[in-house]
Amino acid sequence: MRLDCAEAAALRSWAAAVAIALLALGKHAGAQSALPSGLVYLRDVDPSIAQDIRYSGFDNFVGRPLPGYEAAECVLRQDVAAALKRVQADLAGSGLSLKVYDCYRPTRAVRGMAEWVNNGRPDGATKRFFPRLPKNSLMRLGYIAARSQHSTGTTIDLTLIKTPATPPAPFDRAADYGPCTGLAAQRSPDNSVDMGTSFDCFDSASHTASNAINADQRRWRNTLLEAMRKRGFGNYHREWWHFSYTRSARTSSHDFPIRAR
Repeated sequence: MRLDCAEAAALRSWAAAVAIALLALGKHAGAQSALPSGLVYLRDVDPSIAQDIRYSGFDNFVGRPLPGYEAAECVLRQDVAAALKRVQADLAGSGLSLKVYDCYRPTRAVRGMAEWVNNGRPDGATKRFFPRLPKNSLMRLGYIAARSQHSTGTTIDLTLIKTPATPPAPFDRAADYGPCTGLAAQRSPDNSVDMGTSFDCFDSASHTASNAINADQRRWRNTLLEAMRKRGFGNYHREWWHFSYTRSARTSSHDFPIRAR
């Protein structure tokens, strides 16, 4: 059977569309297959959860991207991502959304944190993350660990934002931001609700039950705590932002780099 010119052109157009779709599918499958079994990109489970992966950039306590953070993506165990999706659904009716700061953390990044604590170099601009403590005390006081459950994909650092959310101002490496314990307007840019301190603030004011915060800040911490507990997450008492999924089976740590999905 011979095709006329219009039919042939339509067939070629259809074939090209199919080829593009298969190529995109192949790239997506390739990205997923690069992850160890049982781990997923949170964006593929719930794209409505905001992501602000701090260790892939410069707004963090070491002042630079950490080893293994090649892309600003949240990777988690599949059951953890599914539970986080349920938390997000619970919050939606209140005009709130989760925003994650860190998810799976390669063990090479954990080592990088420990090396930074003990490198003896001046604190510099990152002193704002630990304004009242010496840098070399942060591991001893439980703010930084030599081993981290983040490396298993079962632990998340996160906060709350109001929806619809306005993106925060870009982080300016040359700016003189205030301490993490100071007023929200003086800290580095963030569009989250005010929890009393910024993320990764190594200070007693960051302890979840701290009395050094006001009533509104306490209410926001309790809102986050209750929403996460309802879906099986336990909080680390020294860090209001740090939660681990308590219903996951024991799993091993990983050290693969986080790459674009």
